[in-house]
Amino acid sequence: MINIILYYTLMEGFVKPEKLRALRERMEELGIKEDDLQEKFIRSGGHGGQNVNKRATCVYLKHLPTGIEIKCQRTRYQGLNRYYARVELVERIEALRLGKKSKREIKIQKLRKQKLKRKKRAKHKYHGDA
Repeated sequence: MINIILYYTLMEGFVKPEKLRALRERMEELGIKEDDLQEKFIRSGGHGGQNVNKRATCVYLKHLPTGIEIKCQRTRYQGLNRYYARVELVERIEALRLGKKSKREIKIQKLRKQKLKRKKRAKHKYHGDA
């Protein structure tokens, strides 16, 4: 219980309490326990300057029962990345259990369709009707 309180207090400075509460509720509904999560912190790269280069802001999260792995380095803040990693984990487990596509998969599929349309238009434009 102490571990769970510690995990959420580290994120509190970055995430609104309502969002944390909603995340906790979703995790409870799906039966995801903090004890089932293996969490590591890795140095990330890219945008964020000295803060990112000096500190381990990237979060690696593994859900031991399902084997799902998440690596999150969206922001330069470790607390926010911890929150986003858990959100992504919940979405993936939800998609796995309910059999529906995740938001990420839907976005990827939409981009593929757009690229396919562009490719067809370009082919028609430069190669004619043949």
